[in-house]
Amino acid sequence: MTIEPGQASQEIYDVLIIGAGPAGSTAAIYTARAGLRTLVVHRGAGTGAASLAERIVNYPGIPEEITGDELVRRMNAQAQGFGADFVQDSIVATDLRADPKSASGNQGYYQGRAVIIATGSMGRGEQVPGEERLVGRGVSYCATCDGAFFRDEVVAVAGNHNEALDEALFLTRFASQVHLLSQTPELRGDPHLNDEILGHPKVTVHLAARLMEVLGDDQVTGVRIRPRGQEEQDIPVTGVFIYLQGRLPITGFVGDQLARSEGGCLQVDSMMQTDIPGVFAVGDLLCNHLKQLVVAAGDGAVAARAVERYLSGRERLQPDWH
Repeated sequence: MTIEPGQASQEIYDVLIIGAGPAGSTAAIYTARAGLRTLVVHRGAGTGAASLAERIVNYPGIPEEITGDELVRRMNAQAQGFGADFVQDSIVATDLRADPKSASGNQGYYQGRAVIIATGSMGRGEQVPGEERLVGRGVSYCATCDGAFFRDEVVAVAGNHNEALDEALFLTRFASQVHLLSQTPELRGDPHLNDEILGHPKVTVHLAARLMEVLGDDQVTGVRIRPRGQEEQDIPVTGVFIYLQGRLPITGFVGDQLARSEGGCLQVDSMMQTDIPGVFAVGDLLCNHLKQLVVAAGDGAVAARAVERYLSGRERLQPDWH
C-alpha cells in the first residue's frame, strides 16, 4: 500500500527499508510475506540506477526485453501485494542505535525494530556535460549489465582503477574497440590488470586524458576528451561506461554510525548485517560488489531472512565480519 508520510510517523514497523530498488524491493517481498510489518521509504519512481536501464534481457524468469523501470515497478507491486507499505520521502538522518531505530525524512519520521539500507550508489556528484541526459542512451555505469548491447561497436571507458580496467576487459568480448580514458598519466589498477590492458589489441589507452563531454542528441555518438597539454579532440563511440572516482554510495544520512571501507562502502557480514545489530545493508552500497540486478535482489533476500531471525529472537545475530 502507498501511504502518505504522516501516516507512518507514529507507527513502529518491524522492518524499515530505505530504498526501493531491486535490493530493497526484494527484501520487502520476503519480510512482508513472512508477516513482518514492513515500511519502504523511497525517493520516488524512476530515481534509482536500475530504473534508468533502457533494456534488460538477462533477468532470470523474464525472457522478454524489459526496462529497468518496469522491472522495479513490478517488484514494488509484488511487495505491496504481500502487505508492505511504501512512502515517498528522502531520508536525511537516522538513529540506528536507538530502540526502535528511526529515520527522519524531509516529510516524515519513521521507526523500525530493524533497518535495511538499500539506497544504491548513484551519488557521484561531479558529472560531465551530456552524461545525465544520455544515461540509458549509451551512457552506462555497468559493463557487465549492458556490454552485450554494444556488440561490434566502438565504446569508451572512463576511469583508471581496478573496476574500470576489469570492465574495459569485459567489454572486449563484445565491442570492436575500447577506448580507455585515464585521467592520470598512469593506470592505477593492480599491475597484472595494467599489463593486460596495455597489451590488449582491442584496447586503446589514452593516458592523462580528461573526459570533457558526452556527445549526442538522443543517443551517444562520441566523447570529447582533453589530453594533457593538447587541444580537445572528439572520439566517435556509441557507448560510454563511466567509472570516475567520486561515485560513492548514498549513505550521507547514516553519518558516522556505521563502519565503512576505504571506498566509503558500508561493511557487512555474510548475512548483510552491519556492525550495528539489526541494521543491514544491501546492493550497490557494498564494495567489491558485482553490480547486477539479480545480485542486488539476492542480497535483499539474504537480509530479509536475517531480519526475520533477528526479530524472532531465535538467534541474536552479532556481526561476524570483524
